[in-house]
Amino acid sequence: MKHNFDEVKRLINKLSEGEILSKDEFSFIIDNYTETSLDYAADLANKIRRRSFSNDVYLRGLVEISNYCKKTCKYCGIRAINKNVHRYRLTLAEIAECVKHGYELGFRSFVLQGGEDPKFTDEFIESILYELKKNHNDIAITLSIGEMSSESYQKFYNAGADRFLLRHEAASKRLFDYLHDDNSYDNRFRCLYDLREIGYQVGAGIMIGSPSQTSKDLADDLLFLQEFKPEMCGIGPYIVHSETPFHNEQSGSFELTKLIVALVRIMLPNCMLPATTALASVNNNGRIEMLEAGANVVMPNLSPLELRKDYEIYENKVFDNKESADSLELIKNELIENGFNPFMGVGHHREFGGKYGLDE
Repeated sequence: MKHNFDEVKRLINKLSEGEILSKDEFSFIIDNYTETSLDYAADLANKIRRRSFSNDVYLRGLVEISNYCKKTCKYCGIRAINKNVHRYRLTLAEIAECVKHGYELGFRSFVLQGGEDPKFTDEFIESILYELKKNHNDIAITLSIGEMSSESYQKFYNAGADRFLLRHEAASKRLFDYLHDDNSYDNRFRCLYDLREIGYQVGAGIMIGSPSQTSKDLADDLLFLQEFKPEMCGIGPYIVHSETPFHNEQSGSFELTKLIVALVRIMLPNCMLPATTALASVNNNGRIEMLEAGANVVMPNLSPLELRKDYEIYENKVFDNKESADSLELIKNELIENGFNPFMGVGHHREFGGKYGLDE
């Protein structure tokens, strides 16, 4: 066991020195990590986070704009064929009101997230972007609304979208195909490279512990992130939903999620890494632990209170004050008490003129 710790530590150090790890090396870390080596990786990642961002934690206001989705991803609670979902879609006025409320609270960065809603046409998304940027010309807008054509992505960029989050979910084609009934592996990655070509700050990401996922699959994900170098990366544990084909599966491990977050921070020192809301569903102190393992983004929810429970992509979603923008002071105080500085500015990646790059 001591031999394994020494080798895991050597590989983590190698990664921190900017060297490229192989698939077998990433897989070895994942298969052989212990509590001691996890602490080592988290501590190193935390030092790298502080070196890149001081103690700033970036706060983004999240608006879940629709839980309609045309896709049938096997892990997701809002999949098209789940009839036991109370569906909703926000109007332009409702979205604008959510952002206005967030702006008044001090947010200058907003994430508009939704399923792939067939009624959200290109024209409608453009109208949202134009309206928000007209009302608030000093904000950044991130879209997270799924796979679209390059032409659609270009329209949204031209209308004012700054960033786009599209989790790749699995760099292993075998695993990607297992998780999705009607998504194309090639198209998902085409989307990511189109977004990069257009000029977005691009977010990829993965679920940890998804059904049939192996250490080799996670190694493929790390290899992809090592090559693609996304500006953002959403990493959270897979959580079971009873209205999906995977209802008898096990949820993902918090500890393994923490390890992958730490490895991504070590590998990508300037990447924006959220402490995702899913973490609070598996660990009461999940947000702080993940920030102490290298994450640097928190996304309080600005969606209408009465609809938040309906955006249930996984079960046991936490709706307490810690996940609510309406209790922003609680979130800020928690961060401050743990040595972090809540930062509510635009928060671009440094290569796009962010706080620790060019002047913001």
